Amino acid sequence: MKDLQNYRKSYDKNQLLEIDLPKNPIDLFQKWFAEVEQQGGIDEVNAMSVASIGLDGFPKTRVVLLKQVIDQGFLFYTNYNSEKGQAITANPNVCLSFFWPNLERQVIIKGKATRVSAEVSDQYFSSRPIGSQLGAIVSQQSTIIASREILEQKLTTLTTEFQSKTPTRPQNWGGFVVRGISFEFWQGRPNRLHDRIRFSSFNDNSWKIDRLAP
Repeated sequence: MKDLQNYRKSYDKNQLLEIDLPKNPIDLFQKWFAEVEQQGGIDEVNAMSVASIGLDGFPKTRVVLLKQVIDQGFLFYTNYNSEKGQAITANPNVCLSFFWPNLERQVIIKGKATRVSAEVSDQYFSSRPIGSQLGAIVSQQSTIIASREILEQKLTTLTTEFQSKTPTRPQNWGGFVVRGISFEFWQGRPNRLHDRIRFSSFNDNSWKIDRLAP
């Protein structure tokens, strides 16, 4: 394997100072998100890693797409019967992580996940392209399958079946919303002395702000 020890990068695109912080971390997240999107160079700005504790006791991280920020929470969709869905249902403590290299930024959010209402999931499901709707019906996510051809055959059958009618959302497919209790904003700085600012929630809905050593 190639030696990676000499990979070097200088971080000098921005800074994160206390004087520039809003009182609510959601406001800073939305500001950063807009700036990253405007900067360009990232195909899916809304891609985030979701870390959970599996039923086997091991942590697991996977990339999903953030679909909306609602009620101070972060919304994504999945199959509730998948490995991810079962893990989050059993232990709702999760961690979200955004990495935006175009502006040398990370955001790490610890929080609790809850299922959204059936109405919210129905509304989003109906807005998806027909192929994505049928894909959610076809795939029993995380289960072992004999071949890809099985999925494609099922999709072909469903495509014919739903040429003249609208699919309905499977009951085992829907949204989770993660409401953060800790937000860490990481801004790359020179000499590895990065800016790390953490917002920690209080019971009165206020936030404690601390600077962390890089």
